[in-house]
Amino acid sequence: MATVIRLTKMGRKKKPFYRIVVTDSRKKRDGGWIESLGYYNPLVEPVLVKYDAQRLAYWKSVGAKMSERVAKLTSK
Repeated sequence: MATVIRLTKMGRKKKPFYRIVVTDSRKKRDGGWIESLGYYNPLVEPVLVKYDAQRLAYWKSVGAKMSERVAKLTSK
């Protein structure tokens, strides 16, 4: 099973927020996930990004790939 760390969309129409989750790469964007690591809210000022750095490091150490967007959000 290839795992990826990516965003899954939550919220409602015109008011999205995203969870940073670990999931199987074959699942749909909003399909089931293994673990939720944090969240990203682009609508508030300043943009809110919260995540568990220890769990993110663990998943990267066991081979999970990060999406481009998650890599950009967590590098700040």
